[in-house]
Amino acid sequence: MSKQDFTKTFSVDQAPEQVFAAINDVRSWWTGDIDGRTDVLGDRFTYRHKDVHRTTHEITELTPGKRIVWRVVESYLSALENTREWDGTEIVFDIAKNGDKTDVTFTHVGLAPLECYDRCSRAWSYFVMDSLKKRITASES
Repeated sequence: MSKQDFTKTFSVDQAPEQVFAAINDVRSWWTGDIDGRTDVLGDRFTYRHKDVHRTTHEITELTPGKRIVWRVVESYLSALENTREWDGTEIVFDIAKNGDKTDVTFTHVGLAPLECYDRCSRAWSYFVMDSLKKRITASES
């Protein structure tokens, strides 16, 4: 099955370090149950939403103020025929200073275009462009 990436970018007034801290506070913007540390390189955390979605993420990169990468080591998406469609994909947050703004680029690398892409891209659009952005902009400037 071919894969494709899903990417969204937005800009905020907060400093890259504040953006980095907000993204790592995953429980504050990704609704569901999260078990494990979300801010330690090499650690794993599991995200669950009801009986519909369960993914285990390994934190493979944490570059303060610049980049966060999670590799999906195990997934279960009950609504899909291939319930393990996210296995081996990566969730990447790139953070870059751009004048007096900070750009945040979210990419789900390898999100499959067949079954999950439309549904998952809508969910990611909400969590990244709404929930995460609100969490970041709620940070003290």
